[in-house]
Amino acid sequence: MFNLLRQRRSVRKFKSCAVEGDKVDLLIEALLRAPTSRNLQPCEFIVVDDPKELSQLSSAKPHGAAFFQSAPLAIVVAADPTKSDVWIEDCSIAAMIAQLASEELGLKSCWAQLRLRSHNEKMSSSEYVRQLIGLPEGMEVPIVIGVGYAEEDPLGHSRESLLDGKIHKNQFVNQEK
Repeated sequence: MFNLLRQRRSVRKFKSCAVEGDKVDLLIEALLRAPTSRNLQPCEFIVVDDPKELSQLSSAKPHGAAFFQSAPLAIVVAADPTKSDVWIEDCSIAAMIAQLASEELGLKSCWAQLRLRSHNEKMSSSEYVRQLIGLPEGMEVPIVIGVGYAEEDPLGHSRESLLDGKIHKNQFVNQEK
């Protein structure tokens, strides 16, 4: 697990080769194994590999989704907010599980935050993706993850670059004075 955490980096440029079916199957299994609060399972997952839909996902928001143009695979993480009051947390857990599973499989990934983002002046990013992939009204799409083989493979963050000042013991101590 620590090796995965140490090497994981968001990648926004992917090779054009497809992700093998057996790896997609393992990613799906990882998503389905993601824990949810009280096992309410509000999340739905849409695996997208159609180049036209991936291209359309790249315009889900004005900034930060262009990488779907080169990604051979995307995982849309959606939820029905009426099923759980912590659906956002459940979606986030599933998304992180997918990213770590991708890393384990020799793939790279990038998370596109859609919740509270705008597609344009009239529509949210979540609504845009909901309509694009045919989700029922009321469903929310907080996250879409691009997955594939990295075009460039950046090194993980060094231990020295981590912000140790973010760790507190027993009580918060404001170190920013």
